Amino acid sequence: MNNIYNPITTDILQQLKDIVGPVNVLTDEERIENYSHDETSKEEYAHMPEVVLTPTNAEQIASIMKIASKHTIPVTPRGAGSGLSGGAIPLFGGIVLSVEKMNKILEIDEANLTVTAEAGIVTNELNEHLKSRGLFFAGYPMSLETCFLGGNIAENAGGGKAVKYGVTGRYILGMEVVTPQGEIVNLGGKITKDVSGYDLKQLYIGSEGTLGLITKATIKLLGKPNVASDLLVPFATAQEAIAVVPLILKQGIVPTSIEFMDRSSTEMACTYLNETLPLDGVGAMLLIELDGTDEATIEREMILVGDLCTEHGAMEVYIAEDATARERIWSVRRNIAEAIKVYSPIQSLEDVVVPIGSIPLVLPFLSELSKKYGVRIPCYGHAGDGNLHATAIKDPEMSMEKWKEIEPALLSELYAFIVGELHGKISGEHGIGLKRKSFLKAVTPDGEYELFKSLKKAFDPQNIMNPGKILV
Repeated sequence: MNNIYNPITTDILQQLKDIVGPVNVLTDEERIENYSHDETSKEEYAHMPEVVLTPTNAEQIASIMKIASKHTIPVTPRGAGSGLSGGAIPLFGGIVLSVEKMNKILEIDEANLTVTAEAGIVTNELNEHLKSRGLFFAGYPMSLETCFLGGNIAENAGGGKAVKYGVTGRYILGMEVVTPQGEIVNLGGKITKDVSGYDLKQLYIGSEGTLGLITKATIKLLGKPNVASDLLVPFATAQEAIAVVPLILKQGIVPTSIEFMDRSSTEMACTYLNETLPLDGVGAMLLIELDGTDEATIEREMILVGDLCTEHGAMEVYIAEDATARERIWSVRRNIAEAIKVYSPIQSLEDVVVPIGSIPLVLPFLSELSKKYGVRIPCYGHAGDGNLHATAIKDPEMSMEKWKEIEPALLSELYAFIVGELHGKISGEHGIGLKRKSFLKAVTPDGEYELFKSLKKAFDPQNIMNPGKILV
């Protein structure tokens, strides 16, 4: 695919200013540096754009894309920059197109249980607006306080509640997209069933901004549950904790969340937050959430889950029913990634996903890799849907030369095991982006990979839309 692009000339820059206004065109190096990276390591992955544009509507974006298409200029869509795969990094410079100023709720339709909003709205702000109406958007990413709706859709973001509610894509009924050629296309709508031709909407969900730029979406809403309880369940070993997960799901109970935290990741988060949890003799913990509308049902299910954990090795079952206690333990879980980053900014945060029944087989293999390569690999994540965040960490004392030798070899072994032995995938929610594209090619059958390339070429023949992501 084409990776030869043209620079942004003075004339082209003036055309861009005419479209969005000078205030929405950033060229000063100090101001655009923040757009050179996402939440992956700046040291390893950052690339500077030539210009950052902050348009305010789809029409402006369409005009920008027509200029980019005419002059073969790469365009990198960007939401909040909270991604973990390098998906918003402008690998070939060019234009970063940020939707940060497109952040309005356009309609709340209670009759059809939908909300239509622009791509730049923060996910948490969207749910705050819906709360007073007793509704919520159930596509819940862990970074909900910072991430944008458009980014959630582009990554098909998941998170802690995916066991019960599924991931973002389940709730996207319609969307407005600007194509690489600068056409505005509306896909889907407020309907829940549609087999009228190819489902193009689903192609954009999880496409990481490589096929077009999502400008707004219509989302299916659910009634907000009014009862919730959490169980914090410590086990002596990580293997005991993880082995309980499939047993819980076999009971016919569908928890909102089943989160797994090994001792190493929990200790790092507690240190980072200056928090204390009961960790004496603990090898790992499960954080289990149940929610619904009937208090008696939640209490009964909570007892059943707690008893099952106790029967299979739980050291204790702690119940957090009030909001303060629940926030305290969830804060530990949400801050693990940040805590690990403070310990070592150079790391490889993975999000492998396996069939639920294979979850117990992942941890022994991670232990083998840790010993073989001499690096710590704390593990945590969404155990209820088989999505685990194994994070290989560069020891602060290790040289970068040694790390760059170890990291690709370790990841190659991990991915080969996950895909080849456990029939899993290399990413459950973070995406492929820049970080995993070579590994994706290595573990994807040739026929499937050629279909990926054919799709990209059909939608974006000039390869100007977020080039250098997903495909090698």
